[in-house]
Amino acid sequence: MRLVLLGPPGAGKSTQATKIAKHLGIPQLSTGDMLREALASRSRSGLRAKHIMDRGELVPDDVVASIVTNRIDQSDAANGFILDGFPRTVSQAEALDQELASRGIELDAVLELEVDEGALLDRIRGRAEAAANKGERIRSDDNPDVFKSRLDVYRAQTVPVTEYYRSQGLLNTVDGLRSIDAVTEELAAALAKIPAGRMRMNS
Repeated sequence: MRLVLLGPPGAGKSTQATKIAKHLGIPQLSTGDMLREALASRSRSGLRAKHIMDRGELVPDDVVASIVTNRIDQSDAANGFILDGFPRTVSQAEALDQELASRGIELDAVLELEVDEGALLDRIRGRAEAAANKGERIRSDDNPDVFKSRLDVYRAQTVPVTEYYRSQGLLNTVDGLRSIDAVTEELAAALAKIPAGRMRMNS
């Protein structure tokens, strides 16, 4: 099963992607991990990305898409994968579609964790306060101002991706503010609606 997991920062995408990957027996493909692997392997795409990053520039969508699809070509992804953190823009989504089509494959579903931004900010403030009360360092991700900026970027760049996939009939939206287990169950229910022949659920 070939999946994409979308959702704003702080929605718990990585947690859910890990659980889905384990249940389905497919790899969880994180953009950050794939980029680091490409840089370490010194692949053509990785070297191109390194030169661009060394100049302090953002890695272009086509290079990121190439790195992602090179990872998808590896044997452990033969039966499927779940993409966590990609695509972030419509142009990345279009590039991914083109790369998959050139391989004769396509996405089975796109899962979106929908959350209320105000509730997310309350969650972030709560974590920051808890860390401060314990005398622990507050993570940069838990800085409300930084988080608001990340939400602004998400609204501008990634929300249109959900509409892109909705127009293809691939989007499945669940309430991401419920408990971790409840969200997992709702995601599993959404996946269960996909034709049974595509499912390879491990016990």
